Amino acid sequence: MNKILIGDVYDVLPKLPRGSVDCCITSPPYFKLRDYDHPHQIGTEDTPEQFVHRLMHAFRMVRDVLRDDGTLWIVIGDTWNTYPGNRGRSNGINKNSDRARPAAAPGSGLTVKGLKNKDMIGIPWMLAFALRADGWYLRSDIIWAKPNPMPGSYRDRPTYSHEHILLLSKSAQYHCDMKAIAEPSKTNDPRRPYGARGAWKVDGRSANQRHGGEPRTAGDPTKRNKRDVWSVPVKPYQGEGEHPATYSEELITPCILAGSRSGGIVLDPFVGSGTTSAAAKRLGRQSIGIELNASYAAAARKRISTTPVGNLGSDGPR
Repeated sequence: MNKILIGDVYDVLPKLPRGSVDCCITSPPYFKLRDYDHPHQIGTEDTPEQFVHRLMHAFRMVRDVLRDDGTLWIVIGDTWNTYPGNRGRSNGINKNSDRARPAAAPGSGLTVKGLKNKDMIGIPWMLAFALRADGWYLRSDIIWAKPNPMPGSYRDRPTYSHEHILLLSKSAQYHCDMKAIAEPSKTNDPRRPYGARGAWKVDGRSANQRHGGEPRTAGDPTKRNKRDVWSVPVKPYQGEGEHPATYSEELITPCILAGSRSGGIVLDPFVGSGTTSAAAKRLGRQSIGIELNASYAAAARKRISTTPVGNLGSDGPR
C-alpha cells in the first residue's frame, strides 16, 4: 500500500484508522517562506504563535493514528524577522514560482509584532516546546548539517547551513531501532584513550560506567550509536511537477529505518513531491501521503509508481 490522498490534513487525518501508523516523517510548510496559493495552506499565518498552534493541532491528529509505540520526525527550519526573502507579491512572502524577486528595501519583508528587526524567530524551538506541552515526548533535536547550503554573504552572522529534525514519541516506551542505523565505529583509533572494549576512558572508567550509558550497539564493536548531527547535501528532486521545497531520501532514510518495521506504515501529512513515500517504498515499507495541492499529488503518485520495492530495515513483533 502506497497511497497519496488529496485534501486538507485536518479533514483527511481523522478518516485514517487509529493506531495504524508506525511513524510519521514530514516537513510541514515553513513559516512565511512560501505561498502555495491555497486558502487552507499552512505557513501564511499572521504570527508564529498562530503557525505553531495550527501545526500542533495537525500533529495531535497524527498522534491519534500512530501506534502506541510510534514516533514523529519533523524536518523544520527557521527564519528571521524582516528577512527580505519573505517579501512577496501580495501578502509578504515568496510566491511559489521561479520568477526572480526584486531586491527588498531596507526594513521590508516579514515583520512579526513583538520581535526586533533582524531577530531570529526560533520556530523549531517554539514548535518543539509546544508539542512537548501538548503531551509528546521530546526525545531529540537532530541537526541536518548542509555541506552545500544556500550561499549568503552576511556581514553580521554566519551563513545558515542547518535545519532541525525533531524526534518525538507518543509514549515513554517506543519503537526506535538504533541498531538499524548504527554508524561505523571509530574507537580503534590508537591516538585516543579507549579501553579494551572500545569505550572512551577518563580516569580509568568508561563513559558508560561513569554515566550509566547504554551498551554499544548490541555488543558490535565495529558499530556505534548514530550521532545527532547528520551531514547530508541538499539534493532537490528533479522530476515532473517539481516542488520548490524538498529534502532528499538520504536525509530521511535513517528516520524510516529507525522508526518503522519492515512492512510497516510511514505517514507524511505534507507529502509534497513524495520523497517520504518513495523512500519508504524503497525500504520495504508501506506509506500514506497527504497533499493539499492536486498537481503535486499527481506528480508524487507518478514518482512512487516508478520506485522499486525494497525489503530493508528492522523486523519486530506487530
